[in-house]
Amino acid sequence: MSVSSWQGWSLPATPRGWHDLTRELSTEVERVPAFPAPRIERFQSMPADPLNVTRIDLVVHVGTHLDAPVHFIPDGPSVSEIPADRLIGPGVVWHLDCTPGGLIDIPDLTRASPALQPGDMVLLDTGWADRWGTPSYHDNPSFTEAAAQWLVDRGTTLVGVDFATPDLAPHRRPTHFDWPVHQVLLRHGVLVVEHLTATAALAGKRVDVVVGAVPIAGADGAPARVFARPLP
Repeated sequence: MSVSSWQGWSLPATPRGWHDLTRELSTEVERVPAFPAPRIERFQSMPADPLNVTRIDLVVHVGTHLDAPVHFIPDGPSVSEIPADRLIGPGVVWHLDCTPGGLIDIPDLTRASPALQPGDMVLLDTGWADRWGTPSYHDNPSFTEAAAQWLVDRGTTLVGVDFATPDLAPHRRPTHFDWPVHQVLLRHGVLVVEHLTATAALAGKRVDVVVGAVPIAGADGAPARVFARPLP
C-alpha cells in the first residue's frame, strides 16, 4: 500500500484578523480535579491500517468548552438545541485586574471598556491564562451573583472567561454550594465559555465572536473552537 505525503495547503492563507482563543485538547489538559483526564487514542494507525482514526473519551467540561443551560437548569436547552445566532455575534473583550480567589463585582464591570451593548458577548482578559499548568490556575477569580445579574440585565448573550469557572474555585466553595453565577447566567440564556486563552491581544476592543461548539445531542456542554476578530 502506498502512503501519501503531505503537499501543503492548496491555497496560501489570507489574513482575516481572526484570533484563536482555544486551548489545544490533549490528555494533559487542565480540568476541575473531580473530572477524569480525556482519553485520546488512535483506533487505527497507518501504515498498519489504511487510514488514521482517532477515538476520544472525555467529560465535555474540560479544556475550552461551552456550558449549555441544561448544565444547571433541568428544563433548559442542551448544546444541540442552542440556535446558531447565539454562538456567533458581536462582543467586547474586557481586561480586568484580578487576584487569586478575587471577586469580580459590579464596579469592575462598569469601569470596563469598551461599553457593553445589548446583545454583546463578554470575553475576559484577566491574565489567568498565563497560569495554565500551574497550581495557581485553580485559584481563579470569580463573579459575584450581583455581577452576573448585572450582565443579564444589560442583555449579555454569552460570558467567556480565561480561567476555569465564573463561580468560586472548588477549594473556596462553602458547604452546599450551588453555583450561583452559573445559575443566574444560564437560567436567563446567557451561555458560558470557560478556559479561553490569548484574549490579551484583543483586550479593550469590540469584536466579532464565533463559538464553534460541537452540537452533541442532549449534552450539557461541548468542546468549542472559539475565534474572535476586532470590529472596524
